[in-house]
Amino acid sequence: MKSRLVIMLVASVMLFSCNTAKDNGLAYFHNLADTPNGPLPNAQGSYAIVIQPNDELIVTVTSAVPEATAAYNLPLENPATRSAWRMSTQPRTQTYIVDNQGDIMLPILGRIHVGGKTTEQIANEVTAMVAKDVKDPYVKVEIVNFTIDVMGEVRTPQRVVAERQHFTVLDALAACNDLTEYGKRDRVYVIRNENGERTYHRLDLTSSEVFSNPYFYLRQNDVVYVEPNQIRIDNSKYNQNNAFKLSVISTIVSSVSVIASLIIALTR
Repeated sequence: MKSRLVIMLVASVMLFSCNTAKDNGLAYFHNLADTPNGPLPNAQGSYAIVIQPNDELIVTVTSAVPEATAAYNLPLENPATRSAWRMSTQPRTQTYIVDNQGDIMLPILGRIHVGGKTTEQIANEVTAMVAKDVKDPYVKVEIVNFTIDVMGEVRTPQRVVAERQHFTVLDALAACNDLTEYGKRDRVYVIRNENGERTYHRLDLTSSEVFSNPYFYLRQNDVVYVEPNQIRIDNSKYNQNNAFKLSVISTIVSSVSVIASLIIALTR
């Protein structure tokens, strides 16, 4: 009888442990817990970065004969960009700032419209233009200001510099050393400027369906915010209340001390 009770107790503990692990608020992609492997959903449509006004671009034109394309490039300078993170001891090509009409002014080629286009589309257009005068040109277009602000319940809130164009929410959170234990995995917000309007989109990282969300892929100047859970909120209120009580007690003690000193001085 005793052995049967022990077995039942151990089984109950194991079952409780498994359920606890499944319901763990710190885990991502809960729905994958029951399967060791399988496919993940993909976002529909294009998630390529499109250029917007005030973006900062580097456009480099080269060919087999460097002298033939030298005039199509801006002169070198140091620092090369508006952003301190791009500063280098080595001179770099200057950047182009996209104006409010979505245009940039290239040497020799003049004004071209880049707003709403991808860097690949811009490179193809510039290549076709340069190819009229230069044999086999190669054009590379890079966006410099692809930065993401990450805040809320992450271990290292910061501005993250995306080193590639297909940059996801998980990439941004990994750059900030992951969420804290107080971050809500099902309430991660992406705040974005779209067509002159600021919008927000909530992502649920506890479900693998997040991979099919088009806002899983970030764009330049997005803000990623992780909402705190109730424990963090309660702790914050508790700490604030304690700080207030300590301040009141300290004020009362100081006042009593002053009054006592005055009474002692008067009685003498």
